[in-house]
Amino acid sequence: MSRITLIFYFIALFLISGCSPEDNPVPGEKGKIIVLMYHRVVQGNAANLYERSIEDLEADLKYLKTNNIKVLSFNDLESISMAGEMPDGNSAIITFDDGDHSWYTLVRPLLMQYNMKATFFLWTYMMGHDSFLNWDEVDDMSRYTLDGGEQPFTFGSHTFSHQYLYSNKDEFATSADYNAFLDYELGKSKEIIEKHSPGPITILSLPYGDGAGDSEIIAAARRNGYKFIRTSIWAAIDNSDFDLFVIPSLPMLDSTEPELIGHYLGI
Repeated sequence: MSRITLIFYFIALFLISGCSPEDNPVPGEKGKIIVLMYHRVVQGNAANLYERSIEDLEADLKYLKTNNIKVLSFNDLESISMAGEMPDGNSAIITFDDGDHSWYTLVRPLLMQYNMKATFFLWTYMMGHDSFLNWDEVDDMSRYTLDGGEQPFTFGSHTFSHQYLYSNKDEFATSADYNAFLDYELGKSKEIIEKHSPGPITILSLPYGDGAGDSEIIAAARRNGYKFIRTSIWAAIDNSDFDLFVIPSLPMLDSTEPELIGHYLGI
């Protein structure tokens, strides 16, 4: 083999090795984000529409793991919105409404077992009453820290007294009265929760899903320091141009099959 031929051979070999798939990976396929909404979790069979058995909740978590659905936080959602690009693969955010004591006794250990994060929305007037959490349990959950320093259990507001925020509007004589009502429901709840959970409370869940997208409710949320509103609109987030104050969700009811998660994600 001539000297010139050898030179061309090594140049070709260098170019081929420099363009391997490992050096130029194919970008991952962009996915969707589903926000899951739970309420009370029970041992055994659920007694009403909004309860879910601990066995079904575990089946949901297994479904997320098996299908490589990454569990995000609302802060992750804000980063996605700011970046203007959906993440690779499908994702989910796990949320719970109201404040049932089962979150501490059943949900917390299961989430710890599966190493998953979640956001819990509190109906603050009811805390410590009936079957609701007490504030010591909220404090304990909120301060639980993973090895890397992340606190996976975050809290948000489900308002102070869990009233219809939009449908009650006609009960107020003036716009000023109505906005004072909104400020109390959103502001008082936030103030109370922040005494028992580290960091600012920035996420609001609308009671009964009432008032999703309403401009006055969104304005009240903004002036009271919220950055997100999770609604009860049944949908997944399928592009980065979404509204952080109109976040859709999928209610996980007593008869909901885990595969419904995949249906909304297009799996």
